[in-house]
Parts: sequence; C-alpha cells; structure tokens
Amino acid sequence: MPLRSTSLGDLERAVMDILWSEGPGLSVRDVLDHLERREHHKELAYPTIMTVLYRLSKKGIADRARDGRAWRYAAAASREELAASALRSTLDSVKADRTAAMLHFLDDASPGELDDLRAALAEVERRRA
Repeated sequence: MPLRSTSLGDLERAVMDILWSEGPGLSVRDVLDHLERREHHKELAYPTIMTVLYRLSKKGIADRARDGRAWRYAAAASREELAASALRSTLDSVKADRTAAMLHFLDDASPGELDDLRAALAEVERRRA
C-alpha cells in the first residue's frame, strides 16, 4: 500500500520509533509510557499522543485496529519502506531534470554511500533477472 505522506515532525518521528521498536499492537497509553521513559519526552499529554497516532494513521504511516474501547497501533511500513517512499515522493515532485537532481545528490555522496548504491543496484538487477 503506498503511503499517503512521508513527512514527519519530531514528535511523529519519536512515536514511529516507538511503533517500530516496541510494536505492534500498542495502545496510546503504551506509546505515551515509552515516550515518557525517554528523558527528552517528559510532560506529554495523553490527548497529544492520541492525536499524533490518529494523524499517522490518516497519513497511512500507522495502522490502527479496535481493541474494545481502545485503539491499537502498529507501523504500516518499515523504516526502510518509509524512507524509500520519501525518496520516491521527492523524485516524483521534481519538475526539472530528474537526472540532474540525482547527480547533484550523488555529488555529495560519500564513498560508502556510493558503494551502498552500487550494491543496491546490483541487487535490483539480480532480482529482475
């Protein structure tokens, strides 16, 4: 399923980190408890986390399922799938020369990143053969 939006704010990213590391099937309270254990996320309100999870589900980034009166949440895609979707969305939005945009990106790539790209391309070619 394609993700509707891959843009995440800081709190959304922190919530997704919880869903990826502690999920699936977390309640709002579960997510809030995990966030509060992290020093930089003190004093968050339950309704705030409930709203963030709801918005993540509307973006297609989190799945939610009814569990009695509560909702349970899980990541709809892996971190890697979300990153790939963000890259695809960015490339799709380029109105100019996509090749030029990719070349600008690659000009700043480290040797390790270029090696990763070569390995990924080789894997894609192997799968398609």
